[in-house]
Amino acid sequence: MEKKRLDENEEVPVALPKVDRFGFVKQETNSPDGLTRTRSASVYEREERRIRKWRKMIGVGGSDWKHYVRRKPHVVKRRIRKGIPDCLRGLVWQLISGSRDLLLMNPGVYEQLVIYETSASELDIIRDISRTFPSHVFFQQRHGPGQRSLYNVLKAYSVYDRDVGYVQGMGFVAGLLLLYMSEEDAFWLLVALLKGAVHSPMEGLYLVGLPLVQQYLFQLDQLVKELLPKLGEHFAQEMINPSMYASQWFITVFSYSFPFHLALRIWDVFLFEGVKIVFKVGIAVLKYCHDDLVKLPFEKLIHGLRNFPEDAMNPDVLLPMAYSIKVSKRLEELKEEYEKQHGKLSERVRSFNHVK
Repeated sequence: MEKKRLDENEEVPVALPKVDRFGFVKQETNSPDGLTRTRSASVYEREERRIRKWRKMIGVGGSDWKHYVRRKPHVVKRRIRKGIPDCLRGLVWQLISGSRDLLLMNPGVYEQLVIYETSASELDIIRDISRTFPSHVFFQQRHGPGQRSLYNVLKAYSVYDRDVGYVQGMGFVAGLLLLYMSEEDAFWLLVALLKGAVHSPMEGLYLVGLPLVQQYLFQLDQLVKELLPKLGEHFAQEMINPSMYASQWFITVFSYSFPFHLALRIWDVFLFEGVKIVFKVGIAVLKYCHDDLVKLPFEKLIHGLRNFPEDAMNPDVLLPMAYSIKVSKRLEELKEEYEKQHGKLSERVRSFNHVK
């Protein structure tokens, strides 16, 4: 019997990589169930009910959102803390960040920035693109649609705000946003965050000298000493300071260093409540791992602070711990203390530029 010849035009089937529900390529494991876990009917129905509640709260295209937030802010806060349904996450992020309003007020601006302007940061952006979420299928292809979109958003921002320009950590923030919205939407959400449309501006995280990072690390250091004194003392003995493990927590809002499913839940709250959730989660994870961390010598301690155990990364355990930690008043006091020593943020930026 003659062997069937493969027609030249017939495509050879390609084995696609196994990916998780967020689009990240899965690591091979020995799990016998083929890396999948079936969801029970009751879990599926509960999720559907939750989505219906959220759709009712938002309205068509977000038309009811502002009215609902004004009427029932506590309900909104509670639901956001439980996690925004993934299918609605992109829209809700735009609504709670104020970026939707910026987009509507600035028609055509993004296109102008991408097509007609040039940036001094273009080569730096190109160099870093492949380092952003390298295991996600959207960003894996060299010069593919994901990498092109990421380049466009970062380049546009570096032109829009030439004082900030481009800093490496911004790629993880823009990359995260692009997984949930269009280029233009992601750009305006980046603007909303850095310029402070709703909460205090983030741009100080990326300005020369990273002045806001320095302030946040000072605040975190004091909180660790006050809330976890035994661990704070151990850090001092081993000469560990927050810049060795926590800078990326603030610069990327955990999108670089934490598992993606947990980072998303933190981002839900971060966009609604502001940067205090970063401090709360940071203290919570240190508290959760406290008894192990206080026993570790310097090298193992550094490794442990950059590689938390899987059970510590469970959002249903870690986030309730974080929500129970009260830091708002103390953060304000520590900010004032830091500014007495170093000047206000704008003064620190001017001083750094003058030294340069």
